Amino acid sequence: MKEQTLANHSRIVPAFHMVALPILLLNFGYSIYALVHTWFSFGALVSLLVSIALLLVALYARMFALTVQDRVIRLEMRLRLEKLLPADLKPRILEFSVGQLIALRFASDAELPDLARRVLDEKVKDKKAIKQMIKTWKPDYLRA
Repeated sequence: MKEQTLANHSRIVPAFHMVALPILLLNFGYSIYALVHTWFSFGALVSLLVSIALLLVALYARMFALTVQDRVIRLEMRLRLEKLLPADLKPRILEFSVGQLIALRFASDAELPDLARRVLDEKVKDKKAIKQMIKTWKPDYLRA
């Protein structure tokens, strides 16, 4: 597996992003075309509604998986911070937003305490900015 870095850490699932979604979008577009060109027949309307439902199912399934993943990351990072932060920072763990925790998960154990302090003190909210502050990248290959 290729080493993960800031530049390549986003996850693309080819079967989902390059096959299923384009097919669903094509089906949705064709359903609109068919509805317009058949002068709004009942069958074409049902086809359009089914294409919308299929798109929603695919998108919500992805959103549900990502929401569960974010909850797990939040728990994992709170436990990791509890273990790694100095005593004066431990009471501030609940100040981190989910987005900040998601970004911080890529920081190595050695740099996490200083980076966490900086994120809280400077009120850095942008996930991309936090990721860019990381010097030693800790890869996460088990993402949804």
